[in-house]
Amino acid sequence: MKDLNINHLAVWSCVILLHALGFLWYGPLFGDTWMNLVNLDQAAVEANPPGAAEWISNFIATVIPVYVLAWLFAKMGVKTALQGAAIGVLIAFSFVFLSRMTSNLFAQNPYGLTWINGGFDLVALGLSGLILGAWQKKGVKAAEQETVSA
Repeated sequence: MKDLNINHLAVWSCVILLHALGFLWYGPLFGDTWMNLVNLDQAAVEANPPGAAEWISNFIATVIPVYVLAWLFAKMGVKTALQGAAIGVLIAFSFVFLSRMTSNLFAQNPYGLTWINGGFDLVALGLSGLILGAWQKKGVKAAEQETVSA
């Protein structure tokens, strides 16, 4: 496990960034549209605000995927921002967006809901991949050079 060279600072930076992105995405950017699509209004939200369970779940659902992405990148040898972003978007599209789209269609949810929620996932994993791919753990490149020259 110690050979994985996960940059924990990069992971936690992604977690903070994704929470900020979520605030913007479901707030000023698409908040009103999202609330309309899920049949919520501001009065209902204020009457029943999210509690600890929602925020804890949100935190866990952010930390685990970013760590899994970092683990996959370490196993795959991802070393650049472009590689990381591309793989992050590919994973989000393949495993999250398409599944969400199918679920929403069968549940007869509004199609726009897929694009708001799924769009967040695409941007979030794309940004996380970009950061994790670009921000390598110190000493990783030096250790690789030693291995190559040995």
